[in-house]
Amino acid sequence: MSFVYLLHFNPPLHHARHYIGFAKTSVERRIRQHQQGTGAALTKAAIAAGIQLELARIWEGNRSLERQLKNLKNAPRLCPICQETFKNVQAKS
Repeated sequence: MSFVYLLHFNPPLHHARHYIGFAKTSVERRIRQHQQGTGAALTKAAIAAGIQLELARIWEGNRSLERQLKNLKNAPRLCPICQETFKNVQAKS
């Protein structure tokens, strides 16, 4: 079984607030790789900058799903952390 996952950067790395990735078997193992700075270049840069990576969401799916989600170019809409923050900002208005 394979998975697609969404990482939320806290705080953002320049313009990047999210990373969508693929794990062939173990999401936990893949996230550990990112947190150790041995994952994707973007997450490696985030870790080097002292940015916290938060697992925001997991989908069961393959690389095709990963590509579809990346092509949306709108990860904040997929991110429950961002959606909660957006709701809180609106409630204060």
